[in-house]
Amino acid sequence: MTMSLSNGSKRLVSIDALRGFDMLMICGADAFFRSLEGKTGMGWVDAIALQFEHPEWVGFAFYDFIFPLFLFISGVSIPFSLAKTLETHAPKNEIYRKAFVRMLILIGLGMLDKNAPFPFFDWEQIRLGSVLGRIGIAGFITVVLVLNFDSIKRLLIVAGILGLYHAAVFLVPVPGFAAGDLSFEGNLVGWFDRTFLPGRLLQGQFDELGILTTFPAICLTIFGAHAGEILKKVASSDNQKLKELVVIGLVCIGIALIWNLHFPIFKRMWTSSFIMLTSGLAFLSLGLFYLVIDMLKFQKWAFFFVVVGMNSLTIYMIYRFVNFRYTSRLLFEGLYKPLGENWMPVMENLGALGLVWLLLYFLYRKKIFFKV
Repeated sequence: MTMSLSNGSKRLVSIDALRGFDMLMICGADAFFRSLEGKTGMGWVDAIALQFEHPEWVGFAFYDFIFPLFLFISGVSIPFSLAKTLETHAPKNEIYRKAFVRMLILIGLGMLDKNAPFPFFDWEQIRLGSVLGRIGIAGFITVVLVLNFDSIKRLLIVAGILGLYHAAVFLVPVPGFAAGDLSFEGNLVGWFDRTFLPGRLLQGQFDELGILTTFPAICLTIFGAHAGEILKKVASSDNQKLKELVVIGLVCIGIALIWNLHFPIFKRMWTSSFIMLTSGLAFLSLGLFYLVIDMLKFQKWAFFFVVVGMNSLTIYMIYRFVNFRYTSRLLFEGLYKPLGENWMPVMENLGALGLVWLLLYFLYRKKIFFKV
């Protein structure tokens, strides 16, 4: 049961645990926490529940951090996976090909996810932007950059992307609106997608997973690869690695707060300040998990998350197509019905979360791991 958590394992448990924590926030835990609002009469519980709702436009909540964290974690894994591939003396072209195929598969799965039931006979209703597609694109670009540029040059590329994105949003006017308009109707990002992105946009006039927002989002995966290289340094001690993660995280957050004075932090437009804030939080989160799990060796509690993190793509797709709440109600309603109708959504979501984990635990025990 705890073989993968052994001290002798070369695999960093903290990465799998953080990935699993993040994925649970998407597949079950988010619904559970949201359903607690107004149930307990305790203000702090309601405050936590509200953190699992995306703001309508400008603003920031904890839930806004979840997808950026996953982009970051996908980057953390890249230096480790590339090292294994390069040990086999695989040519760069072969690595590019595999990364490109992975990107295409994730784009395809993402389109299936965001369009189910798929509109085979109404192609104009297909939404091209997706979570998985963005992960695939960011991963491919980051692989290319890691293979061809050192860390300093990659960070300069990040600075260039975020700076140019900021400049474009504030300097390029949208027909009918002034340059720098950050309203839902008048921003450059929405106009660009309405003009150049085929198919359906999530909110009619706007899609946060569209074309322009992809560029700043890629920076999260590049930052993640930088964090992975820090953890991979053989010459650095654990304390040095942790210090570097924490310092970079704090610097990123500081830059974000300053940048926020002109380019507000909010997820819908994946603003440059939002990227810096979530990157900083991701560095600190990774540092915390690394400290507790891999340095201090408090690992037993992490098993709950590792089980999820080892099969993150599996649960993301299964959760989309399997109604775990319905199954939870069929199996457990007789147990929690006496609590009253008000608590039934909470218990349904809790039961669904348990079923999700048990399915992943079964796959873990059978050593079945679906990866792209």
